[in-house]
Amino acid sequence: MQPLALTLGEPAGIGPDLALAVWHRRAELEIPSFYVVSDPEFLRRRAERLDLDISISSVSPTAAAATFPTALPVVALDVRATAEPGRPDRSSAPAAIASIRRAVDDVFSGSAAAVVTNPVAKNVLYKSGFAEPGHTEFLAKLVEEATGKALQPVMLLWSPELAVVPVTIHLPLKEIFKQLSTGLIVETGRIVARDFRTRFRLAHPRLVVAGLNPHAGEEGTLGEEDRAIVAPAVAQLAAEGIDVRGPLPADSLFHESARATYDAALCMYHDQALIPIKTLAFDHAVNVTLGLPFVRTSPDHGTAFDIAGTGRADARSLIAALRLAARLAVAPMPAALSTS
Repeated sequence: MQPLALTLGEPAGIGPDLALAVWHRRAELEIPSFYVVSDPEFLRRRAERLDLDISISSVSPTAAAATFPTALPVVALDVRATAEPGRPDRSSAPAAIASIRRAVDDVFSGSAAAVVTNPVAKNVLYKSGFAEPGHTEFLAKLVEEATGKALQPVMLLWSPELAVVPVTIHLPLKEIFKQLSTGLIVETGRIVARDFRTRFRLAHPRLVVAGLNPHAGEEGTLGEEDRAIVAPAVAQLAAEGIDVRGPLPADSLFHESARATYDAALCMYHDQALIPIKTLAFDHAVNVTLGLPFVRTSPDHGTAFDIAGTGRADARSLIAALRLAARLAVAPMPAALSTS
């Protein structure tokens, strides 16, 4: 298998720290080979700051796997990164964006098996003119640029304890009622069911759908949206042969015995999905983008500016993201997403 392409993330955050620390512990961790898409000199400076004795080698993606055992392979960017830990600067957004673009180019060319992204700071990107709500939507834009095909990306937060999908993602609460639709829930459910069959190799994935309102609307007494929008989507997915139940009250969907009855929960908005998984698996949950013609995973945490450059960052989520990316990348690409 080709190596994984690991992006730099926000240079002032903990992403560079984690990349260096994980490679430094590569033997004990038994992780798949990867290369970092970065300014090599920036990583050398950060390694010195962290007091890590690391050999860094600028390589092409094709040489990364052979280099990995003895030196951290870095595919060099033309963009320099100059930010100090905890202090984003004018180089932050261009370096982070260039790293993502190059990683996607590499996976499309076959030089990388999958893309693993370190966390970015959305507010830093927005100040630079970045137009997308987040990583997920930007990856979909890059796919459309490369293939001419528009697609719907789906955010999955995965852990051994729980897998959740927010149907609407980065929206203010007041916008959810405008954006949520039967069609959106149906298309999200289709993508989740398909990718769980093809990527996760579950022959019959079991889905549940959370209600939007308390008690899933209580037969309309606590809001009509669950009867008018969510229930018809569940019925349509079931008619297509997908094992799905709902809408179910979200307040009783995430305890241990309930979790044993499904493989993924479709939630109606961001916090409905992310609060339970971050409660159960804060240090090792993985962000996976479904619906893409390649595998993309990411640690499920932010840039942690307050501890960047200190060596205190917890690498467990990145380790899980690297391992899951390698696991999913060996599965065949869904035919519907083939770019050939």
